[in-house]
Amino acid sequence: MSDRGLRVSRVLLVAGFVLASLNLRPALAGVSPVLGEIMGDLGLSAAAGGAITTVMVVCLGVLGPLAPLLAGRLGLDRTLLAGLLILAAGVVLRSADGVSALYAGAAVAGTAIAVMNVVMPGVVKQHFPGRVGLFTAIYVSGLVAGAAAASGLMVPLERATGYGWREVTAMAAIPALAAAVLWLPQALRRPARPRAAAPRPFAALLRNRVTWYVTVYMGLQSLTFYIMLAWLPTIFRDAGLPADQAGYLLSLTNLSQVAATLTVPVLAGRARSQVPYVTAATVLTVAGYVGVLAAPATLPWLWMVILGVGQGASIALALLIITLRAPDPVSVTALSAVAQSAGYVLAALGPFLIGALHEISGDWTLPLLAGLGACGLQLAAGFLAGRPALATGGAHPAENSLPLR
Repeated sequence: MSDRGLRVSRVLLVAGFVLASLNLRPALAGVSPVLGEIMGDLGLSAAAGGAITTVMVVCLGVLGPLAPLLAGRLGLDRTLLAGLLILAAGVVLRSADGVSALYAGAAVAGTAIAVMNVVMPGVVKQHFPGRVGLFTAIYVSGLVAGAAAASGLMVPLERATGYGWREVTAMAAIPALAAAVLWLPQALRRPARPRAAAPRPFAALLRNRVTWYVTVYMGLQSLTFYIMLAWLPTIFRDAGLPADQAGYLLSLTNLSQVAATLTVPVLAGRARSQVPYVTAATVLTVAGYVGVLAAPATLPWLWMVILGVGQGASIALALLIITLRAPDPVSVTALSAVAQSAGYVLAALGPFLIGALHEISGDWTLPLLAGLGACGLQLAAGFLAGRPALATGGAHPAENSLPLR
């Protein structure tokens, strides 16, 4: 291939990677701004409304192990393409008529996101092995930017188009299909099967304590994130803010994550220990929770910025640690499957339990105090996952890998 062809191929690779990352959260984040409408239209309780997000996050956890199986047969690139196409189908099904279609579509979309979540760290390790921190920053920033766009645009789209929640939530299929088209040349370029000698490191992973530290940290930071993703607009509405402002505030917290996701993986990837970054990220998340609990209608934009920076740094650190703790793309995909699958099963409890606690208590004090308790556990798990002494190998963090082979 000529130099020009190589440059074009590289540009398509990076562009497809970025656009795929933008599709990792809109199907989830686009529900909460219109959750009240969905509940009113279909006659759902608060717990049943929270269960829409819970179904998707359960799929992120339970079905994550499909990704290594698919990658073993199709390769990472074709598996990512399949995830994008399934995602588009799921969000369309979710907008069809009836409660059954709502939850079935949520499950299909959650399955697609589960597969994409797991393979993205492996794609980073495969295509950008010398720039793991940078491309982790890029794709996690795409993840949170996509969530911010979805949460901020749902209500304005309804008003601009005259459509209801079904039509505007179904629009998440459009960027998924666009990403699939852009990624198609990359998927066609790669062989369908990896080398037969590729290691299968699940047994070694499950015996290693590092795996479980990373898994618990991944799960708890996801739990504290999805609590807010599912219920922030409702909390703000109950505090007296209008619906569109509540959606904008959720979008603001997601946009604020970009500042952290663009910088923290690059800096933490060069550091010997990720513990200081984990600590700072959790403290900021706690401060955001406290602000929402104590004064949701007073300076809400400030609480959202603080919360967003903390949560953005937390998810970036969780995914960076997954990539740093394994030596090759196959092993990264396996560790990603274990950490994200078990972690998201834990995280799936958050939106449902918070909705149930709200029904029991009648306000948001008890639910948010429960979220703060989860933040404390998140800090402890992050301390264990981020310690350099837990990894093996050389002094540089990139060499600190689990003994998977």
